Amino acid sequence: MAGTEAEVTFKKETVNKLLTSFFKEDKTRLSSDAVVLMAEMLKIFVQEAAVRSQKQAEAEDCEQVDIEHFEKILPQLLLDF
Repeated sequence: MAGTEAEVTFKKETVNKLLTSFFKEDKTRLSSDAVVLMAEMLKIFVQEAAVRSQKQAEAEDCEQVDIEHFEKILPQLLLDF
């Protein structure tokens, strides 16, 4: 996959449903700007996770990124976000 970049996107409806599923009151609403912002944050989070996982795999001289590489970078990634 070297040299190719896939665009990561999240549907606004999916992000909206995901966020509203955690609301305690039915009256709580999200603005469309908040949904767009959260979708952008999710996009950045996923891209950063992929890059860090790839670097971890390269540091271990692996040609393929496995779940173990992701698991190793996850604690620091969560602290950074």
